[in-house]
Amino acid sequence: MTENVQPRATLSSIISPEGSLEVLSQHEVNRLHKTSQSGLHDLLRRCALAVLNCGNPSDDSLAILEAYKDFDIEVLQQDRGIRLKLTNAPAEAFVDGRMIRGIREHLSSIIRDIVYVYNEIQHHNRFDLSTGEGTTNAVFHILRKAGTLKPGRDPSLVVCWGGHSISREEYEYTKDVGYHLGLRDLDICTGCGPGAMKGPMKGANVAHAKQRRKEGRYLGISEPGIIAAEAPNPIVNELVVMPDIEKRLEAFVRLGHGIIVFPGGVGTAEEILYLLGILLHPSNKEIPFPLIFTGPANSAAYFQKIDEFLVYTLGEGIRRYYTIITGDPVSVARTMRQGIDEIAEFRRTHQDAFYYNWRLTIARDFQATFEPTHEAMRSLALHRQQPTHELAANLRRAFSGIVAGNVKEAGIRAIEAHGPFVLTAEPELMQRLDELLTSFVAQGRMKLDGQHYVPCYVLK
Repeated sequence: MTENVQPRATLSSIISPEGSLEVLSQHEVNRLHKTSQSGLHDLLRRCALAVLNCGNPSDDSLAILEAYKDFDIEVLQQDRGIRLKLTNAPAEAFVDGRMIRGIREHLSSIIRDIVYVYNEIQHHNRFDLSTGEGTTNAVFHILRKAGTLKPGRDPSLVVCWGGHSISREEYEYTKDVGYHLGLRDLDICTGCGPGAMKGPMKGANVAHAKQRRKEGRYLGISEPGIIAAEAPNPIVNELVVMPDIEKRLEAFVRLGHGIIVFPGGVGTAEEILYLLGILLHPSNKEIPFPLIFTGPANSAAYFQKIDEFLVYTLGEGIRRYYTIITGDPVSVARTMRQGIDEIAEFRRTHQDAFYYNWRLTIARDFQATFEPTHEAMRSLALHRQQPTHELAANLRRAFSGIVAGNVKEAGIRAIEAHGPFVLTAEPELMQRLDELLTSFVAQGRMKLDGQHYVPCYVLK
């Protein structure tokens, strides 16, 4: 069931793109116009509406589409380049009739990446996306096209993961951590939504101003299904849209020099399992990669649940890959600064690039696109009679499907049509999984607006 989002004031306008959007061919413009299966208009419309609606805290993409069902976007080809025609767009995206510049930049980034991915990645034979090498090269080229690779800069990019549905105290804590990271000349990369993704950027922004760091980076990496539900927060000054969740996650670990995980829900658990599954690969044993789980002091029980689940499923040795620090933003920032300094030394020694982690081995299980259909979710192998990295991959897929059922339009529609996803696991693992998911629900980590959560899954 979708929530009731009342229609809001709208405004129609024709604007020029902002930022890195290049001239489009007539073929590309036509593709953006088409509403058929071969066209990109529906995808563009959903993502554009989310960006324009960034002031609305709702994470229900279907309800937002319904509230603005008369909204449309059209790409106009003109002699001096393209323009964007917006019909019945959310009025809060404008000030005195002029679109807010950051929103206009985000719109341009979305069009740039949608067109590039469709023409040069998904429908071009230069990349074999069925192979690990081809996928990693595709991720590299999307990031290079977006201008996010900075060869002249020392390692400084801290990826921040966590939930959009967090308490005020947890949100303020993410800002404190971001502030102390910024004071130490570190930059922020997140999923670009609200909550634990917005807080670190706000904190770092203030610290960068104090340190007179004029080129602070606030990089948001998302994918269409997530953008449609969680618009990029206004602080993001670099936005990249990856074609799917797997390439988005690979972009995080290839670009980032360290990762901080704040409290969250199933999406955060998915990201944790993704990264740990990669670090467990024997080829990555000696590669430094600082990973910190942190939150305010009263989040200790949350991380204890995560820790217990990880140890049960992946073994006691998993603890060597992460550090848990609660209630101490300064210690978090110092530990991360030290870890990134070690990475810089490691890459100098091995003559590795600072801007893209080519050395990291990512198994195919973590790259292949997972479509969370009811059949695919039911077929997941959730048992411990398999290598730990394979179990991590399957648990990551299970959580990915739950995220889709919670916030992505296709997942929400599938649940409405066919009922909840069914997950099958061995008895004790089932119990541990149920306890973890139940704790997320009890702590209100499954919805942004605090409404009663109806699970999109059942365990059998």
